[in-house]
Amino acid sequence: MLHPARFLPRLALLAASLGLIASAAAQPSTVRMLVGFPPGGTTDSSARILAEGMSKALDRPVVVENRPGAGGQLAANALKQAAPDGGTVFLSNSHALSMIPLTIREPGYETLEDFTAVGLVSITPDVMAVNPDVVGNDVTDLKGLIEWVEANPDKGSIGVPAPASDPEFGVRLVALAFDAEVVPVPYRGDAPAIQDLLAGQIPAAIGGIGAILPYAKSGDLRIIAVSGPERLDFLPEVATYVEQGVENYGISNYTSLLAPAGTPPEIIERYNEVLAEVVGSDNFKQRVSTLGVIPATSTPEELTERIRATNEAFQNMIDLVGYTPQ
Repeated sequence: MLHPARFLPRLALLAASLGLIASAAAQPSTVRMLVGFPPGGTTDSSARILAEGMSKALDRPVVVENRPGAGGQLAANALKQAAPDGGTVFLSNSHALSMIPLTIREPGYETLEDFTAVGLVSITPDVMAVNPDVVGNDVTDLKGLIEWVEANPDKGSIGVPAPASDPEFGVRLVALAFDAEVVPVPYRGDAPAIQDLLAGQIPAAIGGIGAILPYAKSGDLRIIAVSGPERLDFLPEVATYVEQGVENYGISNYTSLLAPAGTPPEIIERYNEVLAEVVGSDNFKQRVSTLGVIPATSTPEELTERIRATNEAFQNMIDLVGYTPQ
């Protein structure tokens, strides 16, 4: 007579297999990829390239859904409310994940509690650029800009893409590091700040590399500083803020993919595999190269640690400039 205990391991294996099959079957036929910005920008363009590749790899549609507003806050809250079944993911920059929860009293979500990391997609450094027609050809770094501002009082306005953003705090850190009269002027996105910079309304601005690089290539603007821990391979002559004496502005922005908290581990693992495949492909690299972003991948665990490190870096910036959450 066969003892029932001999069948327990096989039954457990069968149950686990059936659970995986049921989980896969329960997944929606279409995946929504939330984006917190309107169509046409760098994040949206990256999302559409990514969604196209993921659709092929998953053999089901991945559709970009724009939820613009409040720097990604609306899209983040939409992710929090979504079912954790693999049907909704969020392509987000680090501003929505780390800065908004630190600068807004009631953002509606806590990144590490309400979301599950899937993986890194790209590094998207910010850069400071000047208008050569305004500041002259001698201003090629932060020191040169500060000297120009000292010689031109009341002209130290530096455009930033949003209030309570790391570019705003970056300008304030530059002011502290050089004891200079430079002040951030918040805009509603990179585009209007850059337009005022091109028009000569402001001498300098900080924005995403993808938004500024085309004008730097044409000679209309000159990049004089880059965020992050190291120089960019395609801009080797431009020093980082840290190299130029702004020690607490060494963090680089990034975009990453997240899912609602509670999404089954097998779904997260599958999406991470697909993400690594798509982001690592020559097709993705070539297409996003025109956007000025740097493709990058990670495990979910590595992305979680990156979020924690960014939280700490942003909190340090906020504390140094004395900002109080609104």
